[in-house]
Amino acid sequence: MEVAGSWTEVFEGSESKQRSGEADKLLASSTLPLDPLAAESPSICRSQPISITPNRGKGVESLSSSVPSIPNPFPELCSPSKSPVLVSSLPPPSSDKHMIKVYGEDSHSRPVWISPGATAKEVCHMLVQTAHCSDQENWALLEVYPTLGLERCLEDHEVVLVVQAGWSPKGDTRLMFCKNYAKYEFFRKPMLFFPECMISDSTDVTKGMTSTELIQNLLRSGTCPEIQGFLQTKEPNRRAWKKIYFLLRPSGLYCSSKGSSKEPRHLCYVADLQDFNVYTVVNSRKLYGAPTGFTFCIKPSRNPVRAQDLKILCAENEQTRTCWTSAFRLFKYGKQLQCNYQLSKLAPLSLERSSLSDNKSKSEASLVAMDFSGKAGGRVIQNPTEAQIAEREEGQAWRRRETLRCSLPNLNCSVRPSSIHKTQPWFHGGVSRKDTERLIEKQGLVDGMFLVRDSQQHAQCFVLSLCYKLHTKHFLVMPYGEEGSKYLTMDDGATLFSDLLQLVEFHQLNKGILPVCLRHPCVCVAL
Repeated sequence: MEVAGSWTEVFEGSESKQRSGEADKLLASSTLPLDPLAAESPSICRSQPISITPNRGKGVESLSSSVPSIPNPFPELCSPSKSPVLVSSLPPPSSDKHMIKVYGEDSHSRPVWISPGATAKEVCHMLVQTAHCSDQENWALLEVYPTLGLERCLEDHEVVLVVQAGWSPKGDTRLMFCKNYAKYEFFRKPMLFFPECMISDSTDVTKGMTSTELIQNLLRSGTCPEIQGFLQTKEPNRRAWKKIYFLLRPSGLYCSSKGSSKEPRHLCYVADLQDFNVYTVVNSRKLYGAPTGFTFCIKPSRNPVRAQDLKILCAENEQTRTCWTSAFRLFKYGKQLQCNYQLSKLAPLSLERSSLSDNKSKSEASLVAMDFSGKAGGRVIQNPTEAQIAEREEGQAWRRRETLRCSLPNLNCSVRPSSIHKTQPWFHGGVSRKDTERLIEKQGLVDGMFLVRDSQQHAQCFVLSLCYKLHTKHFLVMPYGEEGSKYLTMDDGATLFSDLLQLVEFHQLNKGILPVCLRHPCVCVAL
C-alpha cells in the first residue's frame, strides 16, 4: 500500500512525551525557582532498568547492628580447639601448604595439609592427634605400590613431598598410616637381625672382638657390617630364577660371576645404595612367580617406577630377608638412622607430658578420687600416685566380681559378658590366617606382637596369633566346661579364664605355655 505525502511513525508512549514537553514549557515560564528539582529528577524510560543505589544496604546494616547479639550457649563446641571438624582436613589460610592423601588399613583416606618440609615423623604426629590414637608410639608411614606389591616404611627424617615427587602421576601409589614396631628393632637385638653366617669375611675382626661386640660397635657408630650370601634373582625376559652370590658393601651392591668368589675381577656392580630404595614384596609368588614368599626388591628412588627397573631378590627365610633390608637402610642413611632411633626413645616421654598438661578436659579436672574404705566416711585422695593405685585396685576388684559371677553354674548364658573382647583393639574378628600373618608382618615382626581372632575351623573357638623370632605362631583357645561352668583354656583345662580379656591380661604378665609374654597388640586405626 502506497501513502502519498509525508508521514510519521507513532510509537507507544509518544503522546505522553509530547504532554511532558508542554508541561516543561509551562514550568519554565513560571516565576518559581524550580531549577534544582529539574536537575534531581531525570527522565526515566520504561524500557530501561532502574539502578539500585548502594545506599539501600546501609539501612540494613544499621538495622542489624541495632539488634542485640544473642550469646552462644555452647561456646566450647564452636571454638577452633573444640571444633568437631578436623583442622587437618580444612584448607589452611596460607598458600604454602600442600594437601596429601593418607590411607588407613581400612582403605579409607584422609586429606592432610602439610608444609613443604614436613617429615614423615611430623605427619605421623599430626595423624595420631587427629585420629585420637591412645597409643602414640611406633607409628609410621608406608609407601605402597598396590599393583606392583611393593611396600616401604618411610624413615622419620624423609620429607614426604620429596618422596611423592618421584611418583608417577598416573600410578596408584599411596601413603598408608599404620603401626611399625620393628623400625628400630635391629638396634635392640642386633644378633637376631645380623647372624654370624651372613657377615662378610672381609670385616675387620682382628682386634679380638667377638661377632656380637663387633656388630654392636658398628651399629653404635651408625654403620653396618658387610653382608654376603646367596639370593635368587629373576633374569631379564625370563621366567626362571637363578641363585647368585651377592655382597653388600658401603660402596654398593655387588654380585659374583663365579660361584661365591669375592675377588675383584669376579665382582659385578649392581646398584648404588644412595640412588635406590629397598622394598618388601607382597604376594610375590602370584605377581612374580617367586620360589619363596620372602622377597624384596631395590628400585630407583628418583624416577617413576617401571617394571623393568625393579631388581627383585628372593631369600630363603624371613631372617635372611630382614638382614638384607636392614643392612640396606644402615648403609644408605648411616648415622641419621641412629639419630632417629635416639629421638624415638625420647618422643614418648615428651608426648606423655604434653598430653597430661594440654589435653586434660574440664570434665576430667572436675573429678576427684575418693576413698570410702574408712568408717568415718569418704575422703579426697590428694596424692596422684595413690589415686592411680586406687583406680587400679577398683578395676581389679570389678574383674574379680565379674569372674565369680560368670563362674556360677546357674547363670544364664545370655547374661554372660561374652562380647566384652569385641571392644578391645587386639581383637580382629573373623580375619583369616593368611591375612593375620600379613598384618603382623606389616606392623613389624617383633617378639610379643599379638592379636586374637575367631577360629575359622573350630566353632566357638578363638585363635591367639603371636610373633616370636620373626615367625607367627597360632594358639587355639577352646571353651572348657567344668561342673556346669564355661571357661576358656589353651592348655586342656590346666589354666582357666572366664573370658578373652582375662586371658590376655594374664599372658601380658605370665607367658604360660607361650614362648614369650604378650607385649604389642596388633591394632588397626580407621582414619
